[in-house]
Amino acid sequence: MKYDAIIIGSGQGGNPLAYNLADRGWSVALIEKAHLGGTCINTGCTPTKTMVASAQVAHYARNAARWGVRASGVSVDLPAIVARKDKVVHSFREGQQRRVDTRKSLRLYRERARFVGPHQLRVGDELLESERIFIDTGARPDIPHLAGLETVDYLTNASIMELREVPEHLLVLGGGYIGLEFGQMFRRFGSQVTVVHRSGQILPREDADVAAELTKALESEGIRFLLNAHATRVEKPVSKSPASKSPASNSKDGRISLAVDGSDGPTALVGSHLLVATGRKPSTDELDLDKAGVETDQGGFIKVNGRLETNVPGIWALGDVKGGPAFTHISYNDFQVIYGNLVEGKRLTIDNRIVPYSVFTDPQLGRVGMTEKEARKKGYKLKIGNTPMSSVARAIERDETAGLMKIVVDASNDRILGASILATEGGELVQILGTLMLAGLPYTLLKGAIYIHPTLAEGFFGLMESVQPVD
Repeated sequence: MKYDAIIIGSGQGGNPLAYNLADRGWSVALIEKAHLGGTCINTGCTPTKTMVASAQVAHYARNAARWGVRASGVSVDLPAIVARKDKVVHSFREGQQRRVDTRKSLRLYRERARFVGPHQLRVGDELLESERIFIDTGARPDIPHLAGLETVDYLTNASIMELREVPEHLLVLGGGYIGLEFGQMFRRFGSQVTVVHRSGQILPREDADVAAELTKALESEGIRFLLNAHATRVEKPVSKSPASKSPASNSKDGRISLAVDGSDGPTALVGSHLLVATGRKPSTDELDLDKAGVETDQGGFIKVNGRLETNVPGIWALGDVKGGPAFTHISYNDFQVIYGNLVEGKRLTIDNRIVPYSVFTDPQLGRVGMTEKEARKKGYKLKIGNTPMSSVARAIERDETAGLMKIVVDASNDRILGASILATEGGELVQILGTLMLAGLPYTLLKGAIYIHPTLAEGFFGLMESVQPVD
């Protein structure tokens, strides 16, 4: 069967590409071996942020006295939280199915795809061909080589959201975005949480002052961090109870022992559950890319140029599978770049694009552009602005003063190179600065702006006034 376009994977880049090409009358094959919507809808943004919202409500209720409100008997109904999450996921997934069903020139294949040539794919029992093939197969958890890991029922970002009982003690392997979001979520559900991280700071890509402030906020909620710590072995400890002959991990009576080498020497952590959040790897190993001649890097990510084309003419890659920033909005922008170039005659590129993102802890870390350390590495002469949220009127009124605002400025032209906003709704706030970056305007424009009082954005007054040259 020959198509005008074949799209492998129905993530947040592949889906809109399929819909828009089909709307132009192209015959399109969309191949998806699992659920429509990719990581974002099924195991990423949608379910995690739905559960984060429940965790925040639990936090407010449990700490209601802080705001002068009396609340008692606060408890978490995890099955109800999971059911609410599933309802949202299913509604989004069904929406994707409706979009497929309404397009007559779009055919959905519920199979695995494998290349048999540069422009040929084996999909189930069928052979599909197209001069234009788009790979959007995403990424999945990268499970480390850790002694004994195969003997325990460890959790990933997907399976942890299926738990029906709150873990007594959740051990989190990895202090990155995923580990921190789930760590705080389950701490607020009632778990004891210990995070084990190889680096000397959480979120190693971020500036040290920002990471330290977030660490302080999370520790204030009772999360324990072991930094510069290397997990060496995981196992089920032998039960001391004669009645318990075979304790099972991740069960009510189970335990998991994690051996760790840290700055204070070796130690053994014992928890009820283990979340492995040590990174992601591309889902390319089952595509037989070698038969198409598509090149990948050492990590298995597909190599692309600025227009998202691979080394093979007529084959593109978009979304997490190509490496780089692994965010849904980047996948969607990849679609915009490909569609704009291929159909609309534009000359778009992913080179030097300004990337905003957020870590959905509380406080949220909203980020855009370069960090201070990245800007210094590139040799920029800098101005830096930094102001604590404790100086922002709206944050004081809300009694949510944890965090800070930080801005990195090119001293030669006063343009913003990047910003970090660790605050309630930091992800919303940072996009104001991102818009200024897109316009190529100096930060000084915001010094004379009018902000609604009292809002968190009003904190930009103090941030802009704090900007000073640095060595």
